[in-house]
Amino acid sequence: MNVLEAIKTRRSVRSYSSQPIPEEVLERMRQALRYAPSACNLQPWRFIFVVDPELRRKLAPAAYDQLWMAEAPVIVVGCGLPEQAFKGMGGYGNSVDIDVTIALDHLTLAAVAEDLGTCWIGAFDEEKVKRLLEVPRQAKVVAIIPLGYPASPGLNAPLEESQRKPTADVFSTDRYGVE
Repeated sequence: MNVLEAIKTRRSVRSYSSQPIPEEVLERMRQALRYAPSACNLQPWRFIFVVDPELRRKLAPAAYDQLWMAEAPVIVVGCGLPEQAFKGMGGYGNSVDIDVTIALDHLTLAAVAEDLGTCWIGAFDEEKVKRLLEVPRQAKVVAIIPLGYPASPGLNAPLEESQRKPTADVFSTDRYGVE
């Protein structure tokens, strides 16, 4: 699968089979995260692969009771290290959120190429997640990504063209272009 096919195919999967993910596939997921670009190549991150079933069951309520995510055999928690991130972001503080998000996006695309499903979880109680996973105070939990094989075939399938905005509503050249 090429990158554009992965982009078109990736969906938010909220129902996972219990099929374990082979270690060699998990290693490719780790490498997708590790090779992601970051501002000044500072790599201000740490990724926790939560595989313990009991710990996954405890993590789901910390994500505002999105209990379905505990079905995934792995939950990846993306943590940023603000003090290690690039500081000159043109009024936006530092690069930590963007850097971790880029890495997690690499994970979601690598996952779909392996027939795995993912779902961005941005709604969570950060303090509960940090306590549960022993994340240090100075780190920031940026996002949570369940990772596993979809429970039903076809959950990773290209969207119909009609489900996307027309290109004229999305792109312009040289100027913003909306009147």
